[in-house]
Amino acid sequence: MGRTINLKMLCCIVMLLAGMLGSCQQGYAQKKGVKKIVLDAGHGGRDPGARRFRLIKDEKDIALDVVLKLGKLLNDSLKDVEVIYTRKHDFYPELKERHAIANNANADLFVSIHVNATAGTRTKVQNGYKYVGKGSKRRKVPVYTTVVNRETKATGTETYILGLHRTSQKEKAIEEFGDNVTEEPGLLDENDPMTQILVAQYTQAFQNKSISFGDKVEKSFVKVTGRKSAGVKQKGLEVLAGSAMPGVLIELGFINNVEDEIYLNSEEGQHQLAYAIFRAIREYKAELSR
Repeated sequence: MGRTINLKMLCCIVMLLAGMLGSCQQGYAQKKGVKKIVLDAGHGGRDPGARRFRLIKDEKDIALDVVLKLGKLLNDSLKDVEVIYTRKHDFYPELKERHAIANNANADLFVSIHVNATAGTRTKVQNGYKYVGKGSKRRKVPVYTTVVNRETKATGTETYILGLHRTSQKEKAIEEFGDNVTEEPGLLDENDPMTQILVAQYTQAFQNKSISFGDKVEKSFVKVTGRKSAGVKQKGLEVLAGSAMPGVLIELGFINNVEDEIYLNSEEGQHQLAYAIFRAIREYKAELSR
């Protein structure tokens, strides 16, 4: 008799869980077309990001240029989408402020724009001699200086999604902003034991959508610009971990690659990059609307 009761209870729990998960996913599907997009120009103000190599703009300047161009394309062509900026001028919002802007706006997609750089190489080069010691111990020794070579052969774009080791922070953001992602007040109740399972479902859904969008971005870069793509990668980035929505961080190119830097500073290059991201957003939006 005891086993029968336990089995019935188990069946009830499974059915309840399935219903709640279905409601969760249905609510997400109904809400999550793409109605609000947050555009985040990396760095800014006191934080230049990757420093200029031979030309005049740092990472913060190039990222903002491309974000503003992308925002205009979205505003002009996707009238049903609201564009929200983390910054439109040269100042520095803290990383937590950036995803707070997205969460408080109840956004559907977070797009952070950055420019890449490599660390460079250090080489010791002999630079003459000097004498050390006194009297019979006096001797000539070589003098070395360290030469830093910032230039890199690395080139092209890459897009990052959140690394799996930071999903706990993502889950916390989803739980905190549960009404945003479900449109069903109270569904994600922190006191409800089902919440952890539901939040995990949302986290996985957002991860899948981030991968899908990131893939579209990189393919669009190749098609529009003809430049090299390193594809979609994972990284534990704070700006993505704290946002309760799908999101990516896009690296537009390497500022310490001579050709990339020229391209990133040019109006043509910036327009191409912005248009490529726009195409990916349009495709992603259309896919969610089917």
